[in-house]
Order: sequence, then C-alpha cells, then structure tokens
Amino acid sequence: MSELDEAYHRLRHSGPERDGWLSNHAPMTVEALTRHGHEAAVHQWLDGYADRLDERPRGISPIAAAEWRDPLGDPVRTGDWLDFFDRELADEPWRQVLVRWWPRLLPGIAAGATHGVIRVGHAVRALLDEETTPRVTELGQGLAYWAARWQPLAPPGTGPYPATDPRSALDAVPRVPDQRFGIRARLAQLADLPGWPAAASAVPSDPDTGGGATTVPVRLAAVVHAAVARHGTHGYAAPVMLVHAATAPNAVLRTLPALPGALWADSLAAAWAATAAVTAAYAPTAGRPAPIAAPDLDPAAVVDRAVEAGGPHAVKFADTALDAYAATGDPALLAASIQATEQTGRW
Repeated sequence: MSELDEAYHRLRHSGPERDGWLSNHAPMTVEALTRHGHEAAVHQWLDGYADRLDERPRGISPIAAAEWRDPLGDPVRTGDWLDFFDRELADEPWRQVLVRWWPRLLPGIAAGATHGVIRVGHAVRALLDEETTPRVTELGQGLAYWAARWQPLAPPGTGPYPATDPRSALDAVPRVPDQRFGIRARLAQLADLPGWPAAASAVPSDPDTGGGATTVPVRLAAVVHAAVARHGTHGYAAPVMLVHAATAPNAVLRTLPALPGALWADSLAAAWAATAAVTAAYAPTAGRPAPIAAPDLDPAAVVDRAVEAGGPHAVKFADTALDAYAATGDPALLAASIQATEQTGRW
C-alpha cells in the first residue's frame, strides 16, 4: 500500500469538519505531499494534525437516491451524505458517480468555503494516477462534504460580456462592503453587490481563442495563474482565505480529464465564479508590490518551504503554484507561494 493510501486509510473515520465549520484539510494535504515527493513526511504531518480531527459524524436517516434534493446543503445530514456516497461508490465505478454528481454539485461550488470541490479535485487527481479502494473512499467523502455544505452563489448576469484577461477580470471584481464576519456572511452580500452579476459572468478568455469547449483547460489554467500571482500582491489582507481563489479553480482543472467535454464549459464558469466570489469577499482595495523571486529559485524548494512550515494552506497553495509554474514558467508564481507560506504559517 502506498503512503497516500495508508494516509487515506488512517483518515477514513475522521469527519470533514471540526468545531462545526472548520474543514478537515488532512486528506488534501497528504495528497499534495505525496505528489511532490514528501511521502516520508506524511505520517509525521498527520501526527501533528491529529488534534484538529473529529470523528466521522453518524447518519440520521438514509438518503434515498431519488430524494437527494431536500438534504442538499444541510450540514446536519453530513453523516447521511457520507453513508450515501459509500453506497453509490460500492455499486458503480467512480467515474460514473462523479459524472452524475458533478453537475448537481457544481452550482454549489462555494460549499465549505470551496473546500468541497478542492477535496474532490485532490481525490480525482489521485484516482487518475491509480485506482485503489482508499482513493475511491476519499472521493466519496469529498463528494459527501460538498453535498452537505452545498452553497450556491448569487446568480451572474446575462451578458454578453467582452473577453478580458484573467488578471484584469480579477481586478474588476467588486468588493463586498461588510467584511467583519466569516465567508457565509460575506458571500450572502453578493446578491446585492453592484457589479457582481457582470463580474461573475465575465469568464476570462483570450479574445484570439474564442470561448469553445476546446479552450476550457487553457482558460481555466489562466485563471489559476492569475489568482496565484494576485495572492502575491493582495493576499496580505486575508492570506488563508485568498488561497482558495487559486486552489478552487485548480481543483476543477484537475477534474476535467475525468469529465466528458459537455461538462467543461459549465465547470469553467463555476470555477471562475468561485474565484471571483472569494476575491469579492476578502481582497483588499489596494495591492502591494509583488514579491520578487530569486532568479535561481528551484520549484522543489518552494514546496520544501511549505512542508517545513507545516500549514495545510501553505502546502496546498504551493502545490497549485507549481502546477501553474509548470505550465507557464512564471517565477512570480514561485515568489507568491513563498510569501504565502510566510503569511499563512501553521494554518
């Protein structure tokens, strides 16, 4: 059994949250650690994270396959959703379950401060590498968390909107007025936020490539790139929360290879809406100078620093930054990751 499968097996009885809201980051973090060659650190990291784990919640009443709509978005039914997806994945191949549930869950991409989709993205990436029982189980737990915390965003406008590059699109996202409370209170303000419908609908695109499904991975990768780079200039205001502006769309990007092309366009739109929503909720009004990367900076060293710091958000952000760096070679992404590691610390 691989280190990742051992870690998933170790975590199988833990719940998706603790203290009623805070996400269990362990499954996502251990997948990122093993992805970047830090298998030896996995169990030590889990030992240090153990006090942040709660037991898997028990179900109240089984969810029938034809009656899934009512309990959707009800965190009290988390145990029922975990049991439900255990049954779903015991009866069908994981790809079939994912394809059926992806369009049902996608409108609620804000679930658990986007941790639902992020957890699914890590599990799918692991499954695309190798299909094992612990990885299938982890996918079910990610889907269950997403379903239990399902939270739709305020609807976008109807357009049409001009094509714009992702960084300009992020700069144009309006800011929610009341930033005193948590993410649910902030996202609730989007419905009344002037400019939100236009910003949410203006999915970034290169004017030269058009908007067809064949360009979805390229467009989505550009959103991830822009969000990582922007954390370098705007992340100081809410370093942990603004990490999700990049890791959420990257989770969708990782899932695309397991989905039919017919679902790609909606996936891009939802991923952009998530990035825009997190930006609206937490980004400051003004940025700071971007951190400067050393010209000889080794990408592996970026992950090493995050692993040494130990914070799950630092590790996951470095993981996403390296994905974007592999596609672009932009050293600003590495510098943004190092700075994010310093800003997020142990969180």
